[in-house]
Amino acid sequence: MSIQTLKSLADALAQKKTSSRELVTDYLGRIEAQNAAINAFITVDRDGALAAADAADKAIAAGSAGPLTGLPIAHKDIFCTEGVLTTCGSKMLANFVSPYDAHVVSQLKAAGAVSLGKTNCDEFAMGSTNENSAYGAVKNPWNLSRVPGGSSGGSAAAVAAGMIPAATGTDTGGSIRQPAGLCGVTGIKPTYGTVSRYGMVAYASSLDQGGPMAHTAEDCALLLNHMAGFDSRDSTSLERARDDYSAQLNQPLSGLRIGLPKEYFGDGLAADVRAAIENALAELRKLGASTVEVSLPNTHLAIPAYYVIAPAEASSNLSRFDGVRYGHRAAEYRELIDAKTPALDAMYLRSRAEGFGAEVKRRILVGTYVLSHGYYDAYYIKAQQLRRLIAEDFKQALTQCDVIAGPVAPTAAWGIGQMADDPVQMYLADIYTIAVNLAGLPALSTPAGFSGDNMPVGLQLIGNYFGEARLLNVAHQLQQATDWHLRRPDR
Repeated sequence: MSIQTLKSLADALAQKKTSSRELVTDYLGRIEAQNAAINAFITVDRDGALAAADAADKAIAAGSAGPLTGLPIAHKDIFCTEGVLTTCGSKMLANFVSPYDAHVVSQLKAAGAVSLGKTNCDEFAMGSTNENSAYGAVKNPWNLSRVPGGSSGGSAAAVAAGMIPAATGTDTGGSIRQPAGLCGVTGIKPTYGTVSRYGMVAYASSLDQGGPMAHTAEDCALLLNHMAGFDSRDSTSLERARDDYSAQLNQPLSGLRIGLPKEYFGDGLAADVRAAIENALAELRKLGASTVEVSLPNTHLAIPAYYVIAPAEASSNLSRFDGVRYGHRAAEYRELIDAKTPALDAMYLRSRAEGFGAEVKRRILVGTYVLSHGYYDAYYIKAQQLRRLIAEDFKQALTQCDVIAGPVAPTAAWGIGQMADDPVQMYLADIYTIAVNLAGLPALSTPAGFSGDNMPVGLQLIGNYFGEARLLNVAHQLQQATDWHLRRPDR
């Protein structure tokens, strides 16, 4: 089955070759046929999707359709959706039906997009493999024994398998780019503050950012045009003129300077991934770009800095899930909390012990530790200082080039369970993505070929602040010259 992009589906709707209801019914059928094997969706909103499709068809008939009217999408189950379960992949929120829409959800809904449901994710977006969901691991459509990457693995797997043409994701340390790279789709993390975090359940507030995932850069630009923009309900939302992320897609790459960080091409990068990245860079050179070596000397500090800052913010953000205000409440307990009460008889402790999974507990404990008296200065303040050094590295490198390029991950997708007993090894899989979040920069992953065992490899492109349109332009031009983004798993 050939790739169906949002652009091609929009053209089919405009030319009356199909209807939104027909499209939605088709994709609902694909989800029903494949989800048992891939586990990409937690919730499918069949009735809501069909009702929205019928409304879209009326708008198209009346001539009042917008760019996204009638197009099926899905949302990562970290975005609140009115009247639909929002679980964050956790038992803690297994029964939570949101009373309101996240800003991203309402913006795409207003543009006419039809949501078919909520995609699986690592619990509270904490993970690199999508194995940490209370609803089971997501499988990579290219090989069901491999991970899809995380935490937006459900969205990436659903797009790669053709279950949906596009989906939303969130990126705290690479959680859009890494699964996009491991599943062979396109995903972009915008500049911090470009997309509102209102209604996006928080993991690490100074790092989280929502973004689109689709087959093509063109589709990502189309979605980002509606996702981005100022929102007064989010104190970190940036008030600035809106960008048209589609405007530069067809700009030639002649004169483009691509920086290649020497730290991204050293030991630890698999030979087959390196070969795919070098082939993609060769294609970009054919299109008129040049490459120059740059340095990001504090790259090795990104993981330790991130895994202090992110857990610290998580321990604070997740304190609200206590079984009292909302979230899972233990069925049996004797006291609310009492120093004389055994821990498992206290309602707060039992509720959180039952509601949270192992990885979430691990990060809460680490975060609470580094924020505790006597350790705040030694760990948290030091990590914030390292964060500034990392941002300065990018600032300096981007004076020598227009965009930075490199791998998304050191290897192609690895086996499910392969790193389950070694969380530190799993954290190291984020070595090339985490620094971008610490600096607040935009970055994307675009398909760049395949590994030796035919698993997708992603090329990461990193830009200067508010440089999303340029990144999408580079990815689009590469996609016009190659077919890696058009290939799909044989399912």
